[in-house]
Amino acid sequence: MKVLTFDLYGDFAHFRKYFTTTSPLTFSFPPPPTISGILGAIYGTPKNENQEVFGYENCKIALQIRKPVKKIRMGLNFINTKNDKKYFRLIKDESYQPRTQIRAEFVKSPIYRIFVAHEDSNIFQTITKYIQSHRSFYTVSLGLSELLADFRFVGVFEAEEIKNYEGEICTVVPKKSLGQSGIELEANKKYFKDKMPIKMNKDRVVEIYDDIIYEPDAKYISGQIKTAYKLENGGTIVFF
Repeated sequence: MKVLTFDLYGDFAHFRKYFTTTSPLTFSFPPPPTISGILGAIYGTPKNENQEVFGYENCKIALQIRKPVKKIRMGLNFINTKNDKKYFRLIKDESYQPRTQIRAEFVKSPIYRIFVAHEDSNIFQTITKYIQSHRSFYTVSLGLSELLADFRFVGVFEAEEIKNYEGEICTVVPKKSLGQSGIELEANKKYFKDKMPIKMNKDRVVEIYDDIIYEPDAKYISGQIKTAYKLENGGTIVFF
């Protein structure tokens, strides 16, 4: 199996947690459907077809946190345009406030390493060529259109599948991938878990959720994994 590897980074990122509304919180890294959207933006896939081209069945995705996760909160100004007459002051109403400020959470200066394998060799070669030449069909962003992102090509590596692997993993780890022994807890490491969407259909309805375990300071996680992939450059990854 060939695995495309590239780094994705930006000044700020916001991947809204599905259970937050008025005070949006963010995941520490993009869920798989969001990464599929980023791949689609680079490749040029229409939004309504993206989950078919880079979706769960056709595309394997893994993610490594390359920089310790830091989060900040900032106020976002929203404008209420639902009532047009009040918004344009055609109806005088002193109690009407067209603007409101919402406190939102952001990941500051994130760097992620993305690993991609695709069953269609033509799509794989095309997305590799785009990333290698630093081209994209649409603008790439980190969760919100205002949060522009950049990417850099790392390489294409052969990956060896290993069953019942025990050792260090450089990527985040889905709970469903854990073996009987699970995660090995080590001193001076933090272990966080987030329930994230894994598979989304073309109507943008989530069909699969899973708990994702990660180390927020960008350290490796050790444990037993049902199926891992050893890259020729030395890293071992687990796909979502």
